[in-house]
Amino acid sequence: MIYRLYRGLTTIGGPLIAAYLERRKAHGKEDSARFAERLGHPGRPRPAGPLVWMHGASVGEALSMLPLVERLIARGLGVLMTTGTVTSARLMAERLPTGALHQYVPVDRMAYVRSFLNHWRPDLALWAESEYWPNLLAETRHRGIPQVLIQGRMSPKSYAAWKKVPGFIHKMLSGFALCLAQTESDAGRIRALGGRDVRCLGNLKYAVAPLPCDGAELERLRAEIGGRPLWLAASTHPGEEAVAGRVHAALGLPGLLTIVIPRHPTRGPEIAAGLRSQGLTVTLRSADKTIAPGTGVYIADTMGELGLFYRLGGPVFVGKSLCVGGGQNPFEPALLGAAVLFGPLMDNFPDMAPSMLAAQAALRVKDEGELAMTVRALLADPQARRAAGEAARAWAEGEAGVLHQVEEVLAPFLAPLEAAHARS
Repeated sequence: MIYRLYRGLTTIGGPLIAAYLERRKAHGKEDSARFAERLGHPGRPRPAGPLVWMHGASVGEALSMLPLVERLIARGLGVLMTTGTVTSARLMAERLPTGALHQYVPVDRMAYVRSFLNHWRPDLALWAESEYWPNLLAETRHRGIPQVLIQGRMSPKSYAAWKKVPGFIHKMLSGFALCLAQTESDAGRIRALGGRDVRCLGNLKYAVAPLPCDGAELERLRAEIGGRPLWLAASTHPGEEAVAGRVHAALGLPGLLTIVIPRHPTRGPEIAAGLRSQGLTVTLRSADKTIAPGTGVYIADTMGELGLFYRLGGPVFVGKSLCVGGGQNPFEPALLGAAVLFGPLMDNFPDMAPSMLAAQAALRVKDEGELAMTVRALLADPQARRAAGEAARAWAEGEAGVLHQVEEVLAPFLAPLEAAHARS
């Protein structure tokens, strides 16, 4: 009944949906150049042969699927990746391997969904994490397209909400022939809500390749920084940049360079103004790439350059874990051998964070004062900093086997597609 109501509202509510999307476009939250894709109109032709459709809502989900994209292309299969955000589309343009296409996912209105599926005619659908669009899932199932949930996530909060509409979530989850959960806790909640064949093999975020880096730019930055002590506050959220500024001042080290990498680069000017009000000398990378000798805080307000800054060698504090809850991905700096720190609020990584701590692959700081104390200790002891980075890298490399396991359980779904490819 709830699904029928949802479908009816999204059908008759076309004008309201269109107005909402226009407002988003006006505020830069929709891609005006490719806006038609959000209405189900394709931006490019469908490639010949079997096509695997992979959907990840945003940057994190899409990035976690990239190793699997590469494996599917190596099998001779076409891949269509859909995401819903402008930021993720820009990143996919840089990171998707040759042979894979990107499109915006259609808004969940049946007319848009049918137009999308009529054009792309996917042979298999792989959905990442926890974005369940009822019309898109239902119509895909109705057409007999096998669906698999990859990286399935179900937080306790979401679980409690979905339990209030059990028939609705059961209808969506039961459409997946296989559900691969990130953690055993996620698996239990997905199973309880109606997921079929629910398994936990591990987290594909462990299988990603090291973040890319412009080697020439890395050497240029290293030359500018010279022997200055430095540390990074990465993927920061509101409040954490001010913390980084106060830590910089509290450390009081001669020549100290603090690099702040906001999760949302568009906040760069706002962050710079706040740090300057603390009396700090600030440079915005988007305005001036040069790290001058007098620069105290360098704000890396650009996209896709985390790999560049993680390689500079300083301790890395991973944001959204001190002032804002949830946490950002600590695996990426660990894989590059950085000494990793994060705060107590790592709810988005309920297995990863404890595993890193147990392996001494990360350090947890409880507050601003402990962050300053830990950064000071790591900067004062290069040997301890290197040991922390080596432990982080060793842990990260040891977790990378999950990709092979995922590929193995997908084999029954991929075999008919490979056979069709061989016949073509």
